[in-house]
Amino acid sequence: MDDEEPIRRALCRLIRAAGLDAEAFSCGAAFLASVDGNAPDCVVLDLHMPGMSGFDVLARLADLGPSVPVVAITGYDTPEARERVLATGATAYLNKPVDADALLDAIASALAVGADRPSIDHSGELNAKSTP
Repeated sequence: MDDEEPIRRALCRLIRAAGLDAEAFSCGAAFLASVDGNAPDCVVLDLHMPGMSGFDVLARLADLGPSVPVVAITGYDTPEARERVLATGATAYLNKPVDADALLDAIASALAVGADRPSIDHSGELNAKSTP
């Protein structure tokens, strides 16, 4: 999710070209409304957006239960932001402009981590994910 439309389009194109499903959101509130108890496999999250920041979204994701793998991206890198994001359990922290290969590698790592985490099904029951 990113508040800048050209960046959202480019990220979606890149992720889809890698053979993954992707859905883009312009703000944290729209993303969280779409989740509705069904956590995504991975979130690529801009930290600095108007309204609900990426930090706010990270806090709300934590309320969903089991950790959702997050790849945080930012154009405003600071040691404090990096520490805060990684303390939430984010799997990666990347600076804009984001290198395509670095982003795809971070997503692959996040998906691998996420495959071993428990999930919540539509009934709200905790289920362990298993890999074939």
